[in-house]
Amino acid sequence: MADHGTPEDAAAESGDSSAKPIRIVLADDHAVVRSGLRLVLDSEPDFEVVAEAGDVDSARRYVRGHHPAVLVLDLNMPGGSSLEAIPAIREESPGTQIVVLTMQQEPAFARQALGTGALGYVLKESADDELVEAVRRAAAGESFLNPKLGARLAS
Repeated sequence: MADHGTPEDAAAESGDSSAKPIRIVLADDHAVVRSGLRLVLDSEPDFEVVAEAGDVDSARRYVRGHHPAVLVLDLNMPGGSSLEAIPAIREESPGTQIVVLTMQQEPAFARQALGTGALGYVLKESADDELVEAVRRAAAGESFLNPKLGARLAS
């Protein structure tokens, strides 16, 4: 029996066009940034942004209410530490993977985010190139780390 990975992979391989989209909650405290990120994500035919949050509490509430496959989470938002919220979000919604999207280029932030349960770490400066890949990988249960930052972590 062939392993098709996720149900979406199996549907894509079989030519099933009714595959469910990857549901995403987008959390960033800047409305303009959220709008731009939403344009990037909505341009993918297999993505569906189901909610936008401007603070940590709203992000947690929307994840609980919408059960997305992926939460794209900014590290610096009102309502408490996003880094500290990652384990609680993972516990409350174990089916939701987390992709951190941030301007924080320090390896310590990436190490902490990944160590507490995030599967992806994307720098905002590279979001146009990397965010889509990071969301797809996270939805498939795979990790993604900005390559430049990954090299710094490895050294």
